[in-house]
Amino acid sequence: MNEAEVMFRDPHEPVPFGKTFVQSEAFKSLFREGMNLVEETAAYLDGPGREESRKLTRQASLAYASESMRLTTRLMQIASWLLVQRAVAEGEITAGQALQEKNRVRLTTQDPVKARTEIDALPERLRELIGLAARMHARIIHLDGLISDDRPTPVTRDSPVALQRLLIQSAFNDGQ
Repeated sequence: MNEAEVMFRDPHEPVPFGKTFVQSEAFKSLFREGMNLVEETAAYLDGPGREESRKLTRQASLAYASESMRLTTRLMQIASWLLVQRAVAEGEITAGQALQEKNRVRLTTQDPVKARTEIDALPERLRELIGLAARMHARIIHLDGLISDDRPTPVTRDSPVALQRLLIQSAFNDGQ
């Protein structure tokens, strides 16, 4: 939100998290962190990771291939989400268009690895990257939920939560 939007917005309406977040320094930092993780992982998988995978047992090699594909998929989802949100922040697309993009590239959760021994057999750096990507992915899923919740929801008296919200809002608005 720019300064004029803040000054002239309806004081009874909540500030949309998504719109303010994607224009914040926190988002810029998250964007850099996410894209650096993508680059770092690609460099590892194309270089040292390839060499390390050749030294693994057959079973560990299968786990390596499976986990590196899962890692790549997760990072592609992260990068796609970050790029769409940056496009919104820079005014290249609207929030509505971002929702359409969201339907094309879904943030999905992945099943955990079947056996701990498979993970333990993987090279240490790959395990680190998997952990970093999983944490980044969880943060982005959380943020995506917060941004998606920005859409106005109709308030009806049929909903107990909406009714409580109306009662609280009217209690605070009576004194104005």
